[in-house]
Amino acid sequence: MKRLRIIVADDESIIRMGLRTMLSTLGHEALLAADGREALRLARTANADLAILDIQMPLTDGLEAARTIARKHPMPIIILTAYGQQDLIEKAVQLPIQGYLVKPVNEKDLAAAIGVALARFEEAQTSLRENAKLRENLETRKLIDRARGVLMQQGLTEEEAYQSIQRQARDTQVSMRQIAEKILEQASPAKTHE
Repeated sequence: MKRLRIIVADDESIIRMGLRTMLSTLGHEALLAADGREALRLARTANADLAILDIQMPLTDGLEAARTIARKHPMPIIILTAYGQQDLIEKAVQLPIQGYLVKPVNEKDLAAAIGVALARFEEAQTSLRENAKLRENLETRKLIDRARGVLMQQGLTEEEAYQSIQRQARDTQVSMRQIAEKILEQASPAKTHE
């Protein structure tokens, strides 16, 4: 595993120091924060690879910090809890986090949690990319269908319209989407001047 830069946010200094020692032993760099606000600042500025956030901290708690980090600076997030915080764990389940650790933490559990968090995060990112690509492909298909409809209104058959878009894309070495957008733009010049 490559050397990671890991945000460790806990209001108890002994926990932060212990995690820093374990992370160092595992070959990682710990970026320490005493509260959620400091964790958010590190997420924004430190180019971190992963965050370990205590669930209860002053100023901004781990749940709010996790929510903000996931939205603004996506990275794997592990929530650190004390045994018996079941109500908070149930709230954490609603967040895009990749793992939990129960205090006291040992090195073996920490290493396993990091590995699982990295894998889950990568799976989620892959799914997001695939979904974005599918949405883009669907949007492209809709644009091409609309452009084909414009060409059909000008007297071409469905097949001729599709071939025309294909041929123009090939001849001008641009995508069929770009040709479709151009056809649609030319078909409704009033819209471009609004």
